[in-house]
Amino acid sequence: MTAFDPPRPALVELIDRALAEDAPWGDVSSEAAIPAGVTATARAVSRSTGILAGGLALETAFLRADPTLRVTRTHADGDPLRPGTVVAEITGPARGILLGERVALNLAQRLSGVATLARAYVDAVAGTSARIVDTRKTAPGLRMLEKSAVRAGGARNHRFSLSDAVMLKDNHLAVLTAQGLDLTEAIRTVRARIPHTTHLEVEVDRLDQLPAVIAAEPDTIMLDNFPVDALREAVALIAGRAITEASGGVSLDTVRAIAETGVDVISVGALTHSAPALDLGLDIEL
Repeated sequence: MTAFDPPRPALVELIDRALAEDAPWGDVSSEAAIPAGVTATARAVSRSTGILAGGLALETAFLRADPTLRVTRTHADGDPLRPGTVVAEITGPARGILLGERVALNLAQRLSGVATLARAYVDAVAGTSARIVDTRKTAPGLRMLEKSAVRAGGARNHRFSLSDAVMLKDNHLAVLTAQGLDLTEAIRTVRARIPHTTHLEVEVDRLDQLPAVIAAEPDTIMLDNFPVDALREAVALIAGRAITEASGGVSLDTVRAIAETGVDVISVGALTHSAPALDLGLDIEL
């Protein structure tokens, strides 16, 4: 296990569901075409340049397809890939290799794409104090894997789930202020209801909201869809009294300018919802 690997029991459960989806009654093609005793060697190979992630998922998919297979990973998550880089070698029954192939590659390709995009964002803000973090905009059921891939790419994780921290967004605040509370009172009311160990983040979308939010002393203030000049002004106004997070309108073209405003954190939904898969293939030798 490495720092980038998800919990193994949860990974096994996920992969077992994926294999059942892909071959609910077995692999009829391989069973019809390949004798049971035929063995093979296969290599998972990168077809493009990027960052590897999902190595444990790839290994686990083959081993859950056929426990008699032997999988040797030659590169670790976070390693750079070039066309032709071999990331794993799989030996054993050919039927087992073909049964696990698509699930193994689908996961590793998707996760390596996330890691590759995360690394691009991290590189784009190099030399600034800003941290690149992900969001909850993940594929349902794949969050633990995609957030692991974000870390493999050198970025950080935001909250994992709705249970991890209090984040008051515009709709929460609208409901609270509709009860007759001003913005500062509304946030303080929430603070009084949660344990002292629970992180409190508040979203704002206008500069004129900041004085009231700052007065409530949240842990983090999210500056949502602020233009760069307004971001710079907001950071100066907050003046270190809360962690500052920029969100919305973030792309590889804009992230450097956002980082240079002095924000502490830049959250990027694209890391997981828009990362193109990295091309990986499986070369088999009998």
